[in-house]
Amino acid sequence: MFVEPTPGKSPHQDGKGQIEVICGSMFSGKTEELIRRLNRALIARQKVEIFKPALDRRYHAEDIVSHNANAIRSTPVNFAEDILLLAGTCDVVGIDEAQFFDAQIVAVANKLARSGKRVILAGLDMDFEGRPFDPMPALMAVAEFVTKVHAICMKCGDLASFSYRLSPDRGKVMLGEKESYEARCRKCFFESSN
Repeated sequence: MFVEPTPGKSPHQDGKGQIEVICGSMFSGKTEELIRRLNRALIARQKVEIFKPALDRRYHAEDIVSHNANAIRSTPVNFAEDILLLAGTCDVVGIDEAQFFDAQIVAVANKLARSGKRVILAGLDMDFEGRPFDPMPALMAVAEFVTKVHAICMKCGDLASFSYRLSPDRGKVMLGEKESYEARCRKCFFESSN
């Protein structure tokens, strides 16, 4: 169970930074949970900076947008280290689609947390083949809090933690939505993969 930091008291103010990772499959609510946490930080009058990979233009070129169409302003960046330059004196850093960043995202998150910032990252924990999606495993290892959210299997209705690709494309990164992916439980994922 995730317990948020005390409202009104930012990690930056007391010098204690932390890393939170929200992970799961496609359609599990990762971005929705990220937006929820960031909005709560804004309500608490904390300074918030939000980033996403520039390559993710599915819903909007700049905003982070959930599948439920909830949105929050963000800054698209090409490289993880760009975040260090742009985070400034904020209290909270939000990062969506963390799996699309280069391996430096781990060092960036650690550096931000050591400087007293609350760092909240959301991303896929597994790729379309059911394998760990780097750099997410390393981020989960260094995080104080890891929240795994689940979707509903689009085949049987059970809890789903796998992202099944409907397209024959075998590239590791393929941006897509419901036309390209389905959430699947373990049984349905591996039955369809064989």
